[in-house]
Amino acid sequence: MNWRSQSAPAQGYVAPGFEAVAEEFARNFTIRNDVGAAFAATHHGQLVVDLWGGNAAPDRPWEADTLQIIYSGTKGLLAGCILKLIERGRINLDAPVARYWPEFAQAGKERVLVRHVTSHSAGLPGIASTLNAADYTDYERMEHLLAAQPLAQDPNAFHCYHPITIGWMVGALIRRVDGRPLGRFFAEEIAEPLGLEAWIGLPEAFEPRVGKIELGSDMLPFEVGFSPEQRSDPVFISVWGNPPLFPTELPWNTRAYHAAEIGGAGGIATARAMARYYGCMAMGGTVDGVEILKPETVALGRAEQSRFMDPYIAEAMAFGVGWALQTPQGRFGPAPDAFGHSGAGGSIHAGWPTEGVGFSYIMNQMRADPEDLRSRHLLKRLYEIVH
Repeated sequence: MNWRSQSAPAQGYVAPGFEAVAEEFARNFTIRNDVGAAFAATHHGQLVVDLWGGNAAPDRPWEADTLQIIYSGTKGLLAGCILKLIERGRINLDAPVARYWPEFAQAGKERVLVRHVTSHSAGLPGIASTLNAADYTDYERMEHLLAAQPLAQDPNAFHCYHPITIGWMVGALIRRVDGRPLGRFFAEEIAEPLGLEAWIGLPEAFEPRVGKIELGSDMLPFEVGFSPEQRSDPVFISVWGNPPLFPTELPWNTRAYHAAEIGGAGGIATARAMARYYGCMAMGGTVDGVEILKPETVALGRAEQSRFMDPYIAEAMAFGVGWALQTPQGRFGPAPDAFGHSGAGGSIHAGWPTEGVGFSYIMNQMRADPEDLRSRHLLKRLYEIVH
């Protein structure tokens, strides 16, 4: 049924029985000071929640078709792409990366395996060469730099989050094995068959629909948001400060970044699209008769490959093949078998296989709070209904 809040700038659709989720979404605006957001969920393949509200930008409201950058939520889409090629026998997790990308063997990297790259264990969490913001839009340059770069000297670099480099490394593998660049591969193999409004490299025609990201008051600049010890660590700098990922003037709001194929963080989508994607994966890779992955491939993607406390940002993490897995922090809601990926600043996109649920919360105000209650309360209500 169509739904509109009487107390908050929020509206959309909820299936009978899911009204409590809509009421919680409204509270995000009345008591949690959300700016602009959308939340969607599917249950056994059916869209049961499709909500939006607030402002997409200072001069326009969030509409039903508003698009938003999802930052690291992109990695969840990246996972589907690499799993597709693994399923086809084109890529082997236990093969050296250099088998498919010969240049990668430079500087002693011939023993790095595909599984290391897809589970944040490759020892290349950042790029050592000095970069500027514009470099992020040139994936061929980034691939060249990563191919030439030696592995990090710090052992911690082999058990830490690779926030941006994973996208360029996986994208390089896909392009060399398949011939298509990452954005086209994702569009043709996943987005178009599922009817998703989601892109890795946004066509210009959709640019007017993109919301504007803003930094919350707790999103501090690199120079003051991290300790002097962190800012003197060369690996830490290469990951988070080369250039700083979230400066006051966000390049992520520019057309150049939206158009670029930044596989680690540049995806743009609706919550509705992300919920359908994860709803499909939660049901074993098929929805509405469209098979994206076989059940055994989804199971491989969810099988734990790495688990660690990131030594640089002190966050517990676990990964399958590209997909993030549940940790004690419970960022994917109460479901113990949840898998998906969060995005910087608060977005959450995941599936709950036991419940047959896919969901996505997308917002435009970034917050640094790891206990971000905007999504936690939504997921609690959703789980109470479906569990």
